[in-house]
Amino acid sequence: MLQVSFSSETQPAGGSLAVLVPQDKTFGPAFSALDTLVGGALGRAAAAEDFTGKDGTSCVVLAPSPAFERIVLVGLGKTDEIDACAAEKAGGLAASLLARVEQASLITGEVSAPLAAHVALGAVLGAYHFSLYHGAPEALKNHKLTALSVLTPHATEAEGLWPSLRAVARGVVLTRDLVSEPANVLHPVEFAERATTLRGLGLEVEVLDRPAMEKLGFGALLGVAQGSANEPRLVIMRWNGGAEGEAPVAFIGKGVTFDSGGISIKPAAGMEDMKWDMAGAGVVTGLMAALAGRKARVNAVGVVGLVENMVSGTAQRPGDVVRSASGKTIEVLNTDAEGRLVLADVLWYARERFAPKLMVDLATLTGAIIIGLGHEYAGLFSNDDALASGLADAGAFTGEKLWRMPLNKDYDALLKSDIADMKNISGGRAAGSITAAQFLQRFVDKTPWAHLDIAGMAWADKARNGQPKGATGFGVRLLDRFVRTAFEAD
Repeated sequence: MLQVSFSSETQPAGGSLAVLVPQDKTFGPAFSALDTLVGGALGRAAAAEDFTGKDGTSCVVLAPSPAFERIVLVGLGKTDEIDACAAEKAGGLAASLLARVEQASLITGEVSAPLAAHVALGAVLGAYHFSLYHGAPEALKNHKLTALSVLTPHATEAEGLWPSLRAVARGVVLTRDLVSEPANVLHPVEFAERATTLRGLGLEVEVLDRPAMEKLGFGALLGVAQGSANEPRLVIMRWNGGAEGEAPVAFIGKGVTFDSGGISIKPAAGMEDMKWDMAGAGVVTGLMAALAGRKARVNAVGVVGLVENMVSGTAQRPGDVVRSASGKTIEVLNTDAEGRLVLADVLWYARERFAPKLMVDLATLTGAIIIGLGHEYAGLFSNDDALASGLADAGAFTGEKLWRMPLNKDYDALLKSDIADMKNISGGRAAGSITAAQFLQRFVDKTPWAHLDIAGMAWADKARNGQPKGATGFGVRLLDRFVRTAFEAD
């Protein structure tokens, strides 16, 4: 992970540098002072490139003087519109443009200490790369940046704010690493083993194997797992940072480490993407690491159901009926609608064992949510207006946007089965993400609950807005912000 330090220096002596530039006529005093130092090279380059400081834009000036290898200008947007999200976006873009050097500096200008700290958070996330399986130095030449000095007049205050945000950054990086791993490496047992390493942060981590889940009656989850040679696991992570005995908040993650579709097999094209069908579990794991890392003042529990959905002679068949932990029976019409079967048992278990204040589940659950919302918003479903509003506000703050979708009993008729309490698909293409959420709602009873369908947000096919290509870690910052606002606000 990129190492960040803070300094109150006005200007670096040389090397590689990024300057955050607000969108106004003078570009701000930081730009002006540096431009004078390099003989007006920055102003000339900005004019030639029509760079105005608009958010999301940049201008790279190579060797503007003998002392500087490169200076990168990054737009912050209009001064009165700069918020934490804009600051992180600018920091991420700056880090990505400085990726070919090992050390660099970043001038934040006159932004506040909290915004300077968020610039640093964005820079860490923008510098992220997953290169565990790259061997050739040539493959890593665009990922050299290891240390960044953030220059701000508010260095002392920003440095005080940084440890909390650094813990969040580490949580996002952990999530991205998990989601990026190939499925032959990160099977359910390996995922569970990695979760146990978080005990070093103070988390209580418990792992349940197949026999333990059989005793609990996890017929829905184990039905998904029965076709794979890789054994399933249930991981429970607890952080006790709140009042003793106070009910926790619960976060639930779908962890299908590879999804072939089972006997209802997926098309070959694009099936390799299904290594990240465990992104919901990855987010919950990263979130719990973040909460423990920053010593959050809340009791929280994260529960992830880990399975592999494979085709074999022991695989679940279309038409099978399974009995969930709740006692409700499910007719499995499509074995590729497996995530909701996993979550059915995990949601019920979390509710029964921990009696949480609320539950939030995350899952790459449906392709239908991508059809509806594309790759800009995750779908939000909830049985509680206050919870839905709090999550949406947190998403707006972090830039991990949510769009609330409907839940209504009128959709329940689509899940009616002739031989079981329900079927796992509606049988048609209409309202696919909604009927999936309606299915999950049957296992939460009256507990305030929200379901985040992150299928369109867990992976990015190209870099954008300071976000590298690949695993996004979508949801860690959002839920951390939600916890801060809902449970830790003074």
